[in-house]
Amino acid sequence: MQNIKNVILDYGNVIFMIDFKKVSESFSALGITNVNDFFGHRGQDSLFDEFDKGEISAAEFREGVRVKANRPDLTDQQIDDAWNSLLIGVPEGKHEVLEELKNYNRMFLLSNNNELHYAYCMQHIKDRYGVDSNDQFFEKTYYSHLAGLRKPDLAIFELVLKENNLNPAETLFIDDSPQHLEAAKLLGIHTALCTAEHPIEAIVEEYKLLEN
Repeated sequence: MQNIKNVILDYGNVIFMIDFKKVSESFSALGITNVNDFFGHRGQDSLFDEFDKGEISAAEFREGVRVKANRPDLTDQQIDDAWNSLLIGVPEGKHEVLEELKNYNRMFLLSNNNELHYAYCMQHIKDRYGVDSNDQFFEKTYYSHLAGLRKPDLAIFELVLKENNLNPAETLFIDDSPQHLEAAKLLGIHTALCTAEHPIEAIVEEYKLLEN
C-alpha cells in the first residue's frame, strides 16, 4: 500500500451529500422544459462553470438561468431554491471521520462550489452541527469560486500541490467524479472513487489512513 501522508477530499458526495437529479426535477417543476440541455453531473453549460469559478455573480447566474430556460418571469428565490435543491446535507458521522483523519494526515478540501451553494452548505453545518466552517477539519480549503479555478482543470490540482509543498506520490485524492480523478492521476496523485457503495469510511480502511 502506498505511503499516504496527504489527503485531498472533494466535498459533494464525499462529505456533504448531493443529488444532481433534484436540480433537474426542481427546474422542471418550475416549467423549464430544456433543463437537461444545459445542466448535468458529467457536463454542463458554461454558465455553471463560470459561476463555479467565481467569474460571474449570483445575480448574473440567475439572469443566465432565465435566458437559458427562456423564462424571464422566474424570481431570484425560485432559482435559488431550485439550484440549492440538490444539497442534501452532511450525514451523521462524517465530521468525526474528518477529525480522525487529520490526526494522521495533512488534510485539504478541494471543492467545485459557487456562491449560492457555499452559503447554503455553511449554513447547514452551522445549524445542524454548530460548525462555523470546514476550516476546523482541514489544513487548507480550496473552493473553486474563491480560487478562480475548477476541477478537472489541472491548474487547481497544481495549485494545491505547490502551495502546500505536497509530493503527489504521497497524496491521495478522493472524489465522486471519475473525470476529476483522471485529471489528478496525470499529476501522479493517487486517487479513490467515492460512491454510495464505497464511501469515505471504506476508503479510509482500504488505504489504512488511520495507521500512518
